Amino acid sequence: MAGGFTPSHRGGSGPPMVLLHGFIDTWRTWELVLPALERRHDVLALTLPGHAGGPPIEGEIGVDPVLDALERAMDEAGFETAHLVGNSLGGYLALRLAARGRARTVVALAPAGGWADESYKELLAFQATLLEQTRTAAPYGEALVATAERRRRVTQYLTTSFEHIPAELLAHQLRGAAACEQGFAMIDYARRTEWTLDAERIACPVRVVWGTEDRLLPWPSAAARYRTGWLPHADWVELDGVGHAPQLDAPLETAQLILGFTT
Repeated sequence: MAGGFTPSHRGGSGPPMVLLHGFIDTWRTWELVLPALERRHDVLALTLPGHAGGPPIEGEIGVDPVLDALERAMDEAGFETAHLVGNSLGGYLALRLAARGRARTVVALAPAGGWADESYKELLAFQATLLEQTRTAAPYGEALVATAERRRRVTQYLTTSFEHIPAELLAHQLRGAAACEQGFAMIDYARRTEWTLDAERIACPVRVVWGTEDRLLPWPSAAARYRTGWLPHADWVELDGVGHAPQLDAPLETAQLILGFTT
């Protein structure tokens, strides 16, 4: 818990729900939707392994060790299955957990892994550069979010709307990204791995939500394999004018889309 980062948050009551954030983020990315979700669910928001506050990835970096750790966290919480919600990398992991039989439903917000070409290599190169820049900038986090112009710059790749996002949360996200100690190793692994999904093993309902202004995983090209091969029969929702992180960009609408699918 050094540096103010924690492995998880749990609150609310009702059917179990697990929230999984994106790359170099923390569980706090869900703060703006938590009040609505916790009114109807027992919510466990996890910090992913290898990220600030989360457990280290033991042994060789890979998807399976991360999935194993997430399953252990669910077991410790008493969740045999849960409604799974994930953004970006977290959306991909939620779908992989569903293929392991751990999901009641999945709501995936711009899940990673759906590209049909090698455009993801450009994304990974950009993420490596972004991680380097963030580590340089993080000590000045509060100053970097002190004005509206600077908050717009900090959020430009995640959201189209930023005025409602607390400056303290944005500063936390900067520090969290910088403190993602295994970030470069995960990027290197992502460059070498084949992104796969045993979609035929997913037996639960799936909703995929994508913002049309996503600058990290552009719609619809970054969703190609999900739309045509893996999950063509999922419930697909396009959010006009929304960026990569709907839970931050349009929290009220995002909470409604989640709750409308899980209750």
